Amino acid sequence: MNKALIALAIGGFGIGMTEFVIMGILPDVASALDITIPQAGHFISAYALGVVVGAPLLTGIGGKWPAHKTLLFLMLWFTVFNTLSAFANSYTLLLISRFLSGLPHGAFFGIGAVVASKLAKPGKEARAIATMFTGLTLANVIGVPLGTYFGHNFNWNIAFFLVGIVGICAILGIKFWMPELPKSSPEGIVKDFKVLKRLELWMVILLTTIGTGGFFAWYSYIAPLITDVAGHPESVVSYAMILAGLGMVTGNFIGAKLAESFSPIYAVLIALILMVIALVSNTYLAHDKIGVLVMTFLIGTIAFCLSTPVQMAVINSAKGSEMLGSSLNQSAFNMGNASGAYLAGLPIAAGYAYTSADFVGAGMASAGIILSFVVIYLRKKNKNKAPNPIEA
Repeated sequence: MNKALIALAIGGFGIGMTEFVIMGILPDVASALDITIPQAGHFISAYALGVVVGAPLLTGIGGKWPAHKTLLFLMLWFTVFNTLSAFANSYTLLLISRFLSGLPHGAFFGIGAVVASKLAKPGKEARAIATMFTGLTLANVIGVPLGTYFGHNFNWNIAFFLVGIVGICAILGIKFWMPELPKSSPEGIVKDFKVLKRLELWMVILLTTIGTGGFFAWYSYIAPLITDVAGHPESVVSYAMILAGLGMVTGNFIGAKLAESFSPIYAVLIALILMVIALVSNTYLAHDKIGVLVMTFLIGTIAFCLSTPVQMAVINSAKGSEMLGSSLNQSAFNMGNASGAYLAGLPIAAGYAYTSADFVGAGMASAGIILSFVVIYLRKKNKNKAPNPIEA
């Protein structure tokens, strides 16, 4: 395997770990800083806000540098501020460090996806992008449980020290394994931002936000689904999270194969249709102790069938400014995270069962299906444009 792709995967592992490990140690952080758990939840929101802000900002600023140097800078930033998070001794300091830690997330994945596709052999672009995202999925299987264990049983800040160590490994990997590459944005930031005039690009970004929001509507309330609905003890939740992570790893590579066998946008369409079916089915199967665990794996698998194809679809729609478009899509993922969790929480707050979140998720995925057809229509309308080597 290309060592440069391994370096990107290591970076993805660190990013995935810091994004999700906070959820597992939230009560420990709240206790240590003498704040409430809802206040500690602001650290999750601060990170997500950093991703949304940092994706276009740092991609634009880093465009004047060669892509390998931009990636090195982004991972250095990530490592510094995640390590500083471990030393935060107040609500304000940790809130600021979490925001700053999130800034390079979208730019790293966005630029990394384009770099991975360019490093790949013709016809293997999807597999190369999936390799980078493997780090993110493995973080949910290995990194997050490990960080949660040490953070819960010893000290919460150990989790962020571990993230910092992963960041150092990624820096070394990029430094010694990544080949020299041209500028991230050869046309300049002003010309790059002209891509934002394209309706097709905004449709794909909206598709990412709403479509992946369907997954997060389910994932945000997986714990009470396992305990309150299925009747499992709380100890099973951590195992269910690992099961979901294994599904993500599996789905990541299935999505790459779908993108290679069909095309990215049609692969997205297939995954969203399966997502609707799975989420509706889960409203009935979640009451069964075995059924809920099987569906946890399946929904995790289907959800990450989306990651590589939708990333390729947005790269296609941002032709000429691929890195900016790809980075913006990472902002869309995080907006999907926030919107899915919020919308799914509304019926629960109104007194409906936790399975109502699955219906909300199915509705969001259905909206994603409609947007997929809109993108396909726009692609056909613009079919006279020059073909893209990773045509969706």
